[in-house]
Amino acid sequence: MPEALIPLSDKSHFPSPLTQLTEEERMFYATVRQFAQETIAPAVRTMDDEQQFAPGLVNKLFELGLMGIEIPEALGGAGGSFFDAVLAIEAIATVDPAVAVLVDVHNTLVVNAIRRWANEDQKQKWLPKLAADTVSAYALSEAGSGSDAFALQTRAGKVDGGYRLNGRKLWISNAREAGVFLVFATLDPAAGYRGITAFLVEKGTPGFSVGRKEDKLGIRASSTCELLFDNCVVPATNLLGEEGKGYKIAIESLNEGRIGIGAQMLGLAEGAWGHAARYAKERRQFGKPIAEFQAVQFALAEMATEIEAAKLMVYNAARLKDAGQLYVREAAMTKYFTSHVAERVASQCVEVFGGNGFVRDYPAEKYYRDAKVGKIYEGTSNMQLMTIGKLVLG
Repeated sequence: MPEALIPLSDKSHFPSPLTQLTEEERMFYATVRQFAQETIAPAVRTMDDEQQFAPGLVNKLFELGLMGIEIPEALGGAGGSFFDAVLAIEAIATVDPAVAVLVDVHNTLVVNAIRRWANEDQKQKWLPKLAADTVSAYALSEAGSGSDAFALQTRAGKVDGGYRLNGRKLWISNAREAGVFLVFATLDPAAGYRGITAFLVEKGTPGFSVGRKEDKLGIRASSTCELLFDNCVVPATNLLGEEGKGYKIAIESLNEGRIGIGAQMLGLAEGAWGHAARYAKERRQFGKPIAEFQAVQFALAEMATEIEAAKLMVYNAARLKDAGQLYVREAAMTKYFTSHVAERVASQCVEVFGGNGFVRDYPAEKYYRDAKVGKIYEGTSNMQLMTIGKLVLG
């Protein structure tokens, strides 16, 4: 059985116990981790090769309640916390970061934006669907608006009973699976960022289509596609928040999303570390396991230390968010630090595997490929440093 398909079951492969968790949180994490090991792990290599999720996997995520973690129980969700969502993303990412980003975008970006900004009718309409069977996607990025997120060219114009959208979005995660899209467009270009408005656009709306899927370096099972709007008319009831408030919706949701990406990168690093530690105990050179060589021990020790620091940053930022305290600085620091830790740990994992780390029969190379995007999406490392610098310097 190829190494990549073997679930990680030996908990001794991971750093210190999750002492920061309540018993309920610990049980939730263990449940999601078991699901990831038993259901996702056997399909990881095939999903990466075929660049799509295994049949039925998304439905299983809904069945386990992982797509409506913060949605109130009265609306079909789990009634959990943002911290619970972070734990789920981390647990899944230890096995496959591509599946983790599906859960992340859906929960931390779209569901939370609707929970905060939708009116009661919209919540009653959308939240039960998002908890039960409808994947969502977050459509902000465009060809000319990456880090300059609000240089949007997608236009919205008022028509009788609604709005007409025209434009093109790029690099939209979950696009192939999604049934509803949170789309940002400029209603009044002269108003600059104050003209940006958010809309909920359903799959199948005339004039709206999902275009080409990107052929990516990593997280290949996760769909990343372009979206095309050609005189796409959405009803006024699909306006999220108020006209001109799209920039505020985007900023708030992205701040939360950065913690989610931090959890994904944390889980990725834990998964890579687990495989490296196990392999070091099994691989023998000069008559003994390579784990007995000090150089390998030091490498694993340094990796474990950085993972522990990343864990504390992710958990602290998530706790601050749940407590209603300021967390923007911590979210930016978390996203920046964890993405660097994930890349370093994944790279070192390849080196522990040696030649086997460079071939696709073993899991190390996939973690390494998956790690790179952590420094890019939902705010590049340079953008995080700009945010941190402004906040720490007052």
